[in-house]
Amino acid sequence: MNSIEVKSFSNADEVNNSFNNAKIEAVNVGGQRVNRLTLQPGWKWSADVKPIVGTDTCQAPHLGIVNAGTICCKHDDGTEATYTKGDAYSIKPGHDAWVVGDEVVEAIEFAGGWG
Repeated sequence: MNSIEVKSFSNADEVNNSFNNAKIEAVNVGGQRVNRLTLQPGWKWSADVKPIVGTDTCQAPHLGIVNAGTICCKHDDGTEATYTKGDAYSIKPGHDAWVVGDEVVEAIEFAGGWG
């Protein structure tokens, strides 16, 4: 392995456009997968992803930071949080999430089930 490895999302290793209102770009760097999520206004996990994956709520963990826009997430245990540009987040499996407002969300995730 190289001592320094740099990859750009403009030349992503993988691009997934299969989810409605969402684009997921992934780079594999340092033996890890890093995802850039672009979520359009109106995106909601239960409307746009649930029909594809077939679970009642998202069963993936997420660890990331929001670069633009605002997201609200509601966990199965009733916990709800809104996070926005500059916020880091950790979400356990068992949740729904949606874009708040009319701004596109861009988030970088270091752990999760996207893609």
